[in-house]
Amino acid sequence: MDLFDFQTDDQSNLNGRPLADRMRPQTLDEFVGQEQIVGKGRLLRRAIQADKLTPMIFFGPPGTGKTTLAHIIAKSTSAYYEQLNAVTSGVGDLRKIIFAAEERLKFDRQKTILFIDEIHRFNKGQQDALLPSVEKGTIILIGATTESPMFEINAALLSRSRLFRFVPLSNEDIRQILENALADKKRGYGDVNIIADAKALDHLVNVANGDSRTALHALELAVLTTNPDKDGVIHIDRSVAEESIQEKVLQYDKKGDNHYDTVSAFIKSMRGSDPDATLYWLAKMIAAGEDPKFIARRIFIHAAEDVGLADPNAILVANAAVTAVTFIGLPEARIPLAEAALYVATAPKSNAAVVGIDQALTAVKKETSGEVPIHLRDAHYKGAAQLGHGKDYLYPHDFEGGYVPQDYLPEHLRHKTFYHPSTRGYERTVQKRLDYFAQRDQDEKKKK
Repeated sequence: MDLFDFQTDDQSNLNGRPLADRMRPQTLDEFVGQEQIVGKGRLLRRAIQADKLTPMIFFGPPGTGKTTLAHIIAKSTSAYYEQLNAVTSGVGDLRKIIFAAEERLKFDRQKTILFIDEIHRFNKGQQDALLPSVEKGTIILIGATTESPMFEINAALLSRSRLFRFVPLSNEDIRQILENALADKKRGYGDVNIIADAKALDHLVNVANGDSRTALHALELAVLTTNPDKDGVIHIDRSVAEESIQEKVLQYDKKGDNHYDTVSAFIKSMRGSDPDATLYWLAKMIAAGEDPKFIARRIFIHAAEDVGLADPNAILVANAAVTAVTFIGLPEARIPLAEAALYVATAPKSNAAVVGIDQALTAVKKETSGEVPIHLRDAHYKGAAQLGHGKDYLYPHDFEGGYVPQDYLPEHLRHKTFYHPSTRGYERTVQKRLDYFAQRDQDEKKKK
């Protein structure tokens, strides 16, 4: 592909193109944001300037500059540049490019850079087809994806590529991009008499949520749909901005890493006893269309895992939320979900049940499997009593306090303690009861 297959900057080609496309940076100096990747002195910037590129994967949310940076590389490199979109390309397209790259390297000593947009859309077979050429250096791969490469890219391909994470642009970055568009006389609106109120720009910046493409689309819509006043001035105020960009774009793919990150933040906020953060992440999941049953399950699990017997009511409240979600659905179910999440977030915390059951499972799996003590065995089935099953069992209700010391674990495990109550919430009461039982055991041993 000829480098100049990319749309150029001459005015005839700019006409009719969307503002976001026209304002795409052409050089590293025009590139806004991602200082951690292409800031002065950074590795990738040095590599681009020196034309010493190696395979790399760009990953991050939409509108953060992945494709734009690839286009800048195309204009900066002496290598031949090819571009594919994984949605519309297949193994056949790859093979043609790889064959041409091999010929080019053999006869012209020219390397080939292959940029694959949305590389996560390639299946395993298509990614495997890339591997030999990447290994041999026939092509220098640049992949772009909105998904976590750890989930979507083959391990072999990942191991040969350097990962660069693109983060959502800051509000300052988005504002700079909008101001550049308003000032640029060639590609933007610098030759149009426009007054954009500060509050209007603030709204576009805030609702764009770190996505430059969204911000520029909104600005373009505002300009194109606003009639000039009698003096020929297009006035963009807050109300125009609000009409041009209706809702904040939520970066949330229910099958992608942002989904897992948001769920993780929700869980950790409940565990960390932060009710405000709990509500925020809950609201993000609801607004993004997350399955309310999934949310209810997470609350239920963490009522047991993080609260446990420090507040036994937590799991009951969580169970009520599960029922409510099934019975009434959204939007009303947002209220019981919020109540349950807040209950878990504000309840005293204990993971003693989790630790206890995991230690018991380890003992069952790794230690000698002990027989059930004969006094605990079932004496009701035919012939069991004759075998002595249940003999000498002490019925606790026949004793003071409903408790009598006796062994319940297999003999080789009688020294084990699996459950260690915390000192928080209801488990303080549990510990007092266990201390009482332990004292009774000691008293009984002294008598013997």
